[in-house]
Amino acid sequence: MKSSYSESGACVEVKLAAELLVRDSKVPAIGALSFPADAWQKFLTILREDTPSS
Repeated sequence: MKSSYSESGACVEVKLAAELLVRDSKVPAIGALSFPADAWQKFLTILREDTPSS
């Protein structure tokens, strides 16, 4: 999935597989980082807690 904020195609892409894969769409040849699903969920929870509401 791509970020909804990406107008130019320059974004971070995320793929849910056995692990969660993250790559920079501007430089896909460098590969992807992989994260266990529970670590990614914790990361998202922290982001939501630290993001001010509009």
